Amino acid sequence: MSGHLKPQASRDGGSSCCLARRKENLPAELLLQRQHGECQTLNNFIQTFTSPAIPLIIKNQGTIILRSMKIFMETESQILQPTYNPEFLSHSNSSSSFDEEPPLLEELGINFDHIWQKTLTVLNPMKPADGSIMNETDMTGPTVFCLTLGATLLLAGKAHFGYVYGMSAIGCLGIHALLNLMSIAGVSYGCVASVLGYCLLPMVILSSCAIFFSLQGILGTLLALIIIGWCSLSASKIFTSALAMERQQLLVAYPCALFYGLLALLTVF
Repeated sequence: MSGHLKPQASRDGGSSCCLARRKENLPAELLLQRQHGECQTLNNFIQTFTSPAIPLIIKNQGTIILRSMKIFMETESQILQPTYNPEFLSHSNSSSSFDEEPPLLEELGINFDHIWQKTLTVLNPMKPADGSIMNETDMTGPTVFCLTLGATLLLAGKAHFGYVYGMSAIGCLGIHALLNLMSIAGVSYGCVASVLGYCLLPMVILSSCAIFFSLQGILGTLLALIIIGWCSLSASKIFTSALAMERQQLLVAYPCALFYGLLALLTVF
């Protein structure tokens, strides 16, 4: 029985090999060549990664990476370095020139120091006037005093804003023409209006008194005459100092007294 079984096993083993060969449809020589080729490929792969040329390749690749990093750093440093830009310089020059410009109030002709000095000159008729300051065309103080005169008259029950402005404009035109005829050096209309407007300050005091008591009496008349003399004396002093008319102050004071007399009539009556 055993002798019969062994050939059967060998027969079965041979049949399985035959079945495998039939399944692959390849002869035994081709299978050997295929196995030999796979072993050769594995050997080549191992030799490639164990060859001494691999560190050189890695070294070369590292050198390339370092060079590329160096080029990148140099490019970035060039970007971050300041460059010459004429537009930036022009903007910086314009900003520095803007810092050197005078203040806005000075450009508009509003100088509080000069306004205060002119006001003190008007309040003190005996104080000598500075011709360089009085020759300026400053309308800030006159505008404020004109509005204050109209407001005090309104508080006293007299709405005479139109009369105040109209008589002031006509009076400035007449005195401007007269001063140009009397003086060698001409004078501008703005300068005349500025001086006459500053000298309205005593008239504002008179109109403020009219709020509290009536000026239609002997006391009111005397007070009005004092205010008229005060205004005309201050205006004539400023005109003579600004136009070099030292010996003509009384001639200049007379038309100024007429002008302020009309405003005093508006205030009293």
